[in-house]
Amino acid sequence: MRMDRSVKMLTVAVIAGVLAGAASLPTLLAQGNKAVITGPVGPSPYNVIRGWHKPFAKPGFAFGGNSGVFAESPNRILIAQRGEAKLPDPIPAAFQGFAGSIGINVLSAADRRVWQNCLYTLDANGNVKERWTQWDHLCEGSSGPGPHRLRISPYDPEHRVWVINETFSQIYIFSNDGSKLLKTLGEKNVPGKDGTHFAKPQDVAFLPDGRILIADGLDNHRVMIMDKNINYLGEFGSLGKGPGQFNGVHAVAVGPDNRIYALDRSGGRINVFKTTSDPAKVEFVEAWPDFQLPLDIIVNDDAVWVTDLGPLRFTKLDFKGNHLYTWMVPPDLPDGYLEVHTFSVDSAGNLYGGDNQYGRTQKFVPKPGADPKLLIRAPWKAK
Repeated sequence: MRMDRSVKMLTVAVIAGVLAGAASLPTLLAQGNKAVITGPVGPSPYNVIRGWHKPFAKPGFAFGGNSGVFAESPNRILIAQRGEAKLPDPIPAAFQGFAGSIGINVLSAADRRVWQNCLYTLDANGNVKERWTQWDHLCEGSSGPGPHRLRISPYDPEHRVWVINETFSQIYIFSNDGSKLLKTLGEKNVPGKDGTHFAKPQDVAFLPDGRILIADGLDNHRVMIMDKNINYLGEFGSLGKGPGQFNGVHAVAVGPDNRIYALDRSGGRINVFKTTSDPAKVEFVEAWPDFQLPLDIIVNDDAVWVTDLGPLRFTKLDFKGNHLYTWMVPPDLPDGYLEVHTFSVDSAGNLYGGDNQYGRTQKFVPKPGADPKLLIRAPWKAK
């Protein structure tokens, strides 16, 4: 589909049949946001590698919600998952290596959640490389959902791994090989609104000058600004529907021209800010509405990519908020999704999407001859 085709407007309502089987979605989608897609809607420019994510759990268990995915390289993809799902006994013959294949929604079936294999890495073929089981205890005792995001700063020569634990209101910083827990931010099970506590944090992003943005998102509805030594400088955002306010900051990303993009999840929009000469302050620029429940974001040097839950899709926007291209993500198995909670792109252009409900990560490769303008590139990095 050509990018210069005439623009058409499509108002999208969430279709019950598309969301069948996602037991947790009625609550998530009860916000009443209207998703409006402007611009071209066409096929996915990617092929899914069927069965890429190879099971490695001990018998009787399967992947839990893959809430955090970060492709450090084409041969090292880091995964944060919300424990594993205990399978029924006997295991139905229809089981295809992930819980969703036998009708288990790993997000809503919390009674099946077991806190094991919460952090691990995969190789290019979807085989497990490293299992960081020594850190499973950081999730134990949680009523869920536990780990929410996993990121690495593009400016960190040590490539430290940041893991956000929503339930315990903590953030962990690990050495790149996972052998050391270098720092813990926040106080376990002690939510707060000051400069050292969080209340259900969701994400982290990194500014080129070393500052750190923490999306302290579900209860405090703010983005905290920290210096390079993780000392509190300031914050922006509050609960509400006004300019620069949020109803849950689900993800945050940084792009060119000093811009910051923060997903207002239950507000159904993207809030855009810009940095100022004061390192403790940012300015609100504008809001891009018309999403149902935006989930994750990647900013390239010329565009912004977002996943949304209703209808489940990838959407490309320009830096004015115009929708340039949208492709739908079907729920149908064996290759479908119920929720693209997180996505990442490696240096070779492969796309990875973590499903927080079917319980797995899938690898997408560009279709032969795909229009480069329709492909998501690795996140922007200041030169």
